[in-house]
Amino acid sequence: MTTQDALFEYLLRLGDNTLILGHRVSEWCGHAPVLEEDIALANTALDLIGQTQMWLGLAGEVEGKGRSADDLAMLRDVWDFRNVLLVEQPNGDFGQTILRQFLFDAFHFDLLTGLTKASDDRVASIAAKAVKEVTYHLDRSSETVIGLGDGTEESHTRMQAALDRLWPYVGELFAADEVDAAMQDAGIAPDLSELSSSYHTRMSAVLAEATLVAPEGGFAHSGGKTGFRHSEHLGHLLTQMQWLQRAYPGAQW
Repeated sequence: MTTQDALFEYLLRLGDNTLILGHRVSEWCGHAPVLEEDIALANTALDLIGQTQMWLGLAGEVEGKGRSADDLAMLRDVWDFRNVLLVEQPNGDFGQTILRQFLFDAFHFDLLTGLTKASDDRVASIAAKAVKEVTYHLDRSSETVIGLGDGTEESHTRMQAALDRLWPYVGELFAADEVDAAMQDAGIAPDLSELSSSYHTRMSAVLAEATLVAPEGGFAHSGGKTGFRHSEHLGHLLTQMQWLQRAYPGAQW
């Protein structure tokens, strides 16, 4: 695999993570438990889709085959997506949505911080813009996890159930492969093992304050970031997200 090929794959991972999570979060629009959360979740989704436009736009440029960000988002099939399995998991209740957001935000913040130092100025520039938004995402999701986890008996029970369900998807965030190695060697991506240390330190602090306990055991689902295996949920999500473009190819407003 050439450095150029690895960069294309890596950019797909970055863009697909934000695209799929952004779509998931947007599903709450008009359905959140209170108006403030409805607006906050919609804004988070917009931030993530904006980041997707930049990452997939750069991916199309690197690929050099004339595909735009829209083409990459709307015209690929499920096996071509490179997002981690965590972000495609269903919203569930509000607690599960916020817990999923926090688990990803903590990783996303550290990753983007590392990418601001990338040897590729294009990557560094996008990361510098995105990390400002993700700083807010992380502050909000961590505070909400603490508030719900250390809240009522009902909210605590729901948050613990969400953590039990989603924790097995965390390991994939730090599972390095040849693409990650190539990007690290090229001075573009940070070392995932170093990010893992920072991540779990943050997790320990926030979960302790939220009175939540991470499940024991090292099992981790995998396959999403390589496209080898996605959950059935991604197919249903893409059916909703892509149907208009697929039904009317090339249609414009």
